[in-house]
Amino acid sequence: MRMPTRILLGCDFSSAPTKRKNIVVAVGARQAEDAVRLSALHRFSSLDDWSAWLAAQSAWVGGFDLPFGLPRELVETLHWPGQWAALMAHYGQLERSEIRRQFSGFCASRPAGGKFAHRATDGPAGSSPSMKWVNPPVAWMLHAGVPRLLAIGAHFPAHQPIPERTPPRIALEAYPGLLARQLIGRTSYKSDEAGRQTIERRQAREQMLTALLEGRTELGLKLDIDTAQANALVEDGSGDALDAVLCLVQAAWALRHQDTPGPGYGLPPDIDPVEGWILCAKRP
Repeated sequence: MRMPTRILLGCDFSSAPTKRKNIVVAVGARQAEDAVRLSALHRFSSLDDWSAWLAAQSAWVGGFDLPFGLPRELVETLHWPGQWAALMAHYGQLERSEIRRQFSGFCASRPAGGKFAHRATDGPAGSSPSMKWVNPPVAWMLHAGVPRLLAIGAHFPAHQPIPERTPPRIALEAYPGLLARQLIGRTSYKSDEAGRQTIERRQAREQMLTALLEGRTELGLKLDIDTAQANALVEDGSGDALDAVLCLVQAAWALRHQDTPGPGYGLPPDIDPVEGWILCAKRP
């Protein structure tokens, strides 16, 4: 049976999307060896619409800006299941109030400056701990996103055994902040507050886009877009569309490295499946 044409996805995720704050999915495809073409941007104001759209796409490799795993230290302390699939089933059925209660209890017994447990990937990626439930609420993103991806049959290479045949839908954990820092350092380029969407942040988005078009990242990929798409990315002061595109570029890099040893897709061969790994983060 011939595999359907595999598209690339980059997803800027929200655990509680609305008409004002959408989930944004960038759709594209690789061009030759060193370029990725952006074909469309889709916006979703509900989790159900997002997951239904993903399920309707026959085959994809997607980079999703949400955590797929939890720190092993946290999991073992709470005596939660030690296998990823069972852990996600357990986590997904918990109410958020109960998750907050257990996470708060874990943090309360730890010293100031070390309240949260971290995954091994957090340091290299510069990401927030996946157990954090505020600023940003990535624990809720995991709670909302992973069960829905599992329900539509997505395969998680960083967490699941390597199958005999490549599954049609491949879900990879991406982080736009990792790529953004390669482009403009720690300069701020976005805000959800209209009053903070300044000319300086707009200029930062222009700078990022120019660097992406020229392929000035460690990934060795150039972004191919048209003028209307470029304008849309620059004018989106929230940065959501640009973040989705950054995840798309990371997914393109992963597809380019799908045959690397271990789980493939450029992931390290010895990662902890409970914790997972963020695309393009270098193991120290």
